[in-house]
Amino acid sequence: MASQPPTQEPKYPSAAYVGSTQGTGGVLASPIKLLSGTVVYVTIVFIASTIGYVIAGWPLSDAAYMVLLTIYSVGYGEVRPIDTTFLRVWTTMTIVLGCTGMIVLTGALVQVFTLFQFRRLLGLDRMQTEIERLDTHAIVCGFGRIGVQLAKALTDARHPFLIIERDPGKADEARAAGFLTLVGEATHEETLKAAGIERARVLATVLPDDAANVFITLSARNLNPKVQIIARGEAPSTESKLFHAGADKVVLPTHIGAERITELILFPATESVLGDTLEIGAVKRNLNDFGLDLEVVTAGERGALTGLTVGEAERRGNGAFFIVQIDREGGQSIQHPGEDVRIEAGDLILLVVRGSRLSAGAIFNAPQRPVRHGRMFIG
Repeated sequence: MASQPPTQEPKYPSAAYVGSTQGTGGVLASPIKLLSGTVVYVTIVFIASTIGYVIAGWPLSDAAYMVLLTIYSVGYGEVRPIDTTFLRVWTTMTIVLGCTGMIVLTGALVQVFTLFQFRRLLGLDRMQTEIERLDTHAIVCGFGRIGVQLAKALTDARHPFLIIERDPGKADEARAAGFLTLVGEATHEETLKAAGIERARVLATVLPDDAANVFITLSARNLNPKVQIIARGEAPSTESKLFHAGADKVVLPTHIGAERITELILFPATESVLGDTLEIGAVKRNLNDFGLDLEVVTAGERGALTGLTVGEAERRGNGAFFIVQIDREGGQSIQHPGEDVRIEAGDLILLVVRGSRLSAGAIFNAPQRPVRHGRMFIG
């Protein structure tokens, strides 16, 4: 079962949203709802008061005109004499209810006009327009260390994306860097809708809070069953919860960091030999699609596979790797070496690794097994 949504109040309340549909709901919705409600209220008062005067025997046109003059407090005088108790009570109610409604209506209009002026001044309308134009874009939840790197990489790749950040300070940093940013709580469905989750191609939730990432994954999957979700997890136990919540891929930064350091220990020659060229990057990406990777190892003086033939080494690896090239210290390069080519100390060996790269490195870095001659072991 996926973890339940966090019960504590968010650190940054949704009322602080600015420049989004949710921001409109939090900041603008109250005046707009007040305005709409007041218009309905004044209309009801107008109709009811007019009906009252018509019941008292006034023509409809005179009744409507009398109510209009009264609720707007114009003071031109009565259209007809108010000479009965019913008319006096009815007029008093119209004055109290109608004038009160008009006062509230005027205040709501001022608030709405003021807020729209602020939105125009701050350029929030333009930003909302940019968000609405996004399609097949990426949504990045969180502008922490990983979010910053993601934003820079997506910008370099010219891939459209939007950042959701609940901390106004970090959101300002993102905007200052030129990134399209939505201030809000990504665990709220309204915020995801404002970010265009229905049109998004991928969502990456990279918050340092596992519970929040699980809940964001649940909400995003519910709003868009087709969106690809990449989720960050801190604790290894969170991985299964994120998958159950609907994540397509789960990244454990701590685990990846440890694995990368281990690879640098086991494959120290990979970076210096292969480098980081576009061609090598393309080859590695194509291999990754088939669960393969490129690594370079150095045959040690007393390495476990030093002195063995290529065929023997590959059989010792039990399918964990295939040797595709051997570079000798003298400058000789043997491409696609046959099974009978013998591995010598100091050889740089290019491997196509299948499955665990760490297991392949462990095989090459293991010490050479002693050879048994009768009852004696010779190193």
